[in-house]
Amino acid sequence: MADSGTEQPGRPDGNRRRTLAASVRAKLLDQINAGAYAPGDKLPSEARLTQEFSDSRTVIREAIASLRADGLVESRQGSGVYVLATEKASLLPFQEVDPSRVSSMLEILEIRTAVECESAALAAVRRSPAQEGKIIDAFHDFCAAAEAGQKTTTADFALHMAIAEAANNARFTEFLSLIGPDSIPRRTLETDHTEAERGEYVKMLCTQHEAIVNAILEGDEEGARAAMRDHLRSSQARYRTLLRRKA
Repeated sequence: MADSGTEQPGRPDGNRRRTLAASVRAKLLDQINAGAYAPGDKLPSEARLTQEFSDSRTVIREAIASLRADGLVESRQGSGVYVLATEKASLLPFQEVDPSRVSSMLEILEIRTAVECESAALAAVRRSPAQEGKIIDAFHDFCAAAEAGQKTTTADFALHMAIAEAANNARFTEFLSLIGPDSIPRRTLETDHTEAERGEYVKMLCTQHEAIVNAILEGDEEGARAAMRDHLRSSQARYRTLLRRKA
């Protein structure tokens, strides 16, 4: 059956799909900027791009649609998609963030602190019962992954997304979707700390997340804001320690 634009079981949800589409868009821009596709060249078919990027046709279509909306490519009926860019195209905001660079992650954490403290506060006063349930489920998923010794980046990001959604302002989720899961401060920490240190770090994250979740569930606006601030500033402090070690 042909791939439709609607969500199907097993496919990424809307927020994750948009994050994947932004990633594919960035990779195609890299190829265009590197000269792999010159102005006038035809891009590979959807089927080829699906194989190349290991993403669904829906994700590929969203990435192409984004390039088309920015006037970088055009679709020609019955022919395909062609490159229009005549000068180096710009990446979407946050698409050049390098998770392996401590200074880059510090910049993102500072922005996240400004945005997510308010999303947590709003979630405390605007959440619906269904959104409460989603936050609780995401928190339990995070703790379960941590206790099992599994990587927690995806579960961590899902929890922050659930909190942003409960603020009932779509711009918060759009912001997190734009910066994506790589904004979660874990990858660098995993390579620069011992196993025991990483274990203590994840345990601390469970405690910090629990404080945020409890404040939201109790309708404590100021408490939720403060707990989120403590959580993200703690991450900033750890990255600043790493930066000093590398100096």
